[in-house]
Amino acid sequence: MTLARRPYVVGLTGGIGSGKSAAASRFAELGGAVIDTDLIAHQLTAVGGAAIASLRTLFGDEVVGHDGALDRNAMRARVFADPAARQKLEGVLHPLIRAESDARVKAAGSAPYVILVVPLLVESAGYCGRCDRIAVVDVPEALQVARVMQRSGLSAQDVAAIMAAQATREQRRAVADDLIDNSGDLAALHTQVDALDCRYRLQGSSVARHS
Repeated sequence: MTLARRPYVVGLTGGIGSGKSAAASRFAELGGAVIDTDLIAHQLTAVGGAAIASLRTLFGDEVVGHDGALDRNAMRARVFADPAARQKLEGVLHPLIRAESDARVKAAGSAPYVILVVPLLVESAGYCGRCDRIAVVDVPEALQVARVMQRSGLSAQDVAAIMAAQATREQRRAVADDLIDNSGDLAALHTQVDALDCRYRLQGSSVARHS
């Protein structure tokens, strides 16, 4: 019987505009293996992506652009107007994202730890159970709105509608093992991530399994 190391997985989440990407980028700079489910979703719905054929069958050609990639604006309009359309979209994407993220986690066994970025971790059944620990990037809701408006040009009403479709701040905080306060500047965020990097390296080094 040999002892084989398994990846130590930290689920990283937060609401829109919270700064998940900035936190994940810092973890990557420090040597953590970052697996972003949003990036996987983009790859699945890009030209030649594994989800395109199913989405075309379910929703028609109008949700696929001339280049063969998903027309995100058209798809966004459909799912906001029709909850059943959202369920169909998730029914296609979520199993593919889970399978691909699981494969990437297994392939990252040599990393000190894995940061699994899941924007809808609280809302998506099954992800919490895949994680050894959960870190939440936390900001006040008013700051979320202001940041998203500044970076995207969306109205306050549009941002509020997106936030309403996500878990609440309280729900995310309730599942957090570690809270990353991103109400300050980038240096303050990096200080917190750097401290967690040290913790996750220690915790990751003690995780092993028999194979």
